[in-house]
Amino acid sequence: MFPVKDTIPSRTPPIMLWMIIGANTLVFLYELGMSQPELETFFYYFGLVPARYTHPDWALFMGFPIDDYWPFLTSMFLHGGWVHFLGNMWTLWIFGDNVEDRMGPLRFLLFYLLCGIAAGVVHWMTNPHSTVPTVGASGAIAGVMGAYFVLYPTARIITVMPILFFPLFFELPAVLYLAIWFYSQFFSGVLSLVGPGQVGGIAWWAHIGGFVAGIILRFLFVQRRRPLQHDEYGMERAFMRW
Repeated sequence: MFPVKDTIPSRTPPIMLWMIIGANTLVFLYELGMSQPELETFFYYFGLVPARYTHPDWALFMGFPIDDYWPFLTSMFLHGGWVHFLGNMWTLWIFGDNVEDRMGPLRFLLFYLLCGIAAGVVHWMTNPHSTVPTVGASGAIAGVMGAYFVLYPTARIITVMPILFFPLFFELPAVLYLAIWFYSQFFSGVLSLVGPGQVGGIAWWAHIGGFVAGIILRFLFVQRRRPLQHDEYGMERAFMRW
């Protein structure tokens, strides 16, 4: 299932969301100008390589800077290809504007970054010996989805599922769509622990960690809604008559 749109319009322009998507876009365009060997080196230095922190002797031998924890942040702005980039940015666009509505731009930025860092830490803890660089914004986006899960459970998510060559569109409650998504990540994450420690492709536990972090951290970042004043209430009733 792939989300197409939700049914909750944003009340204010999602300025910070635009800026985050813009930053990811600039970095991705920079990646497109690299040769394959340059890109691989770029990913190893700025992507998250768990063994770099679990095995410092190996990291020193490979030439990684010592005590450099920036990859927990920089990795969430890197993407491995067009499908990876567009899928992440589209999902962030669908769920991020409403979450920013409830947090405000600066709180949303800090929330997004903390969720991404939490996702990276969980990935490191569950794959401590992996020498494969992990890149992508999906851990931070999972945090946004976790906040959306709690803030907008009754929203509707229009999704598409390809059946052979035909796209099937249908609508699901947000709480059901996100619960199915989380279960699929958790199930795949458990299976990944049974296999070898090297995790290439999808960092399932980063998604799980980001989602749970989003549910927990949203308590600290959601702004309380300002109650309506008497004149606002009267104005709202006047508009409702039309």
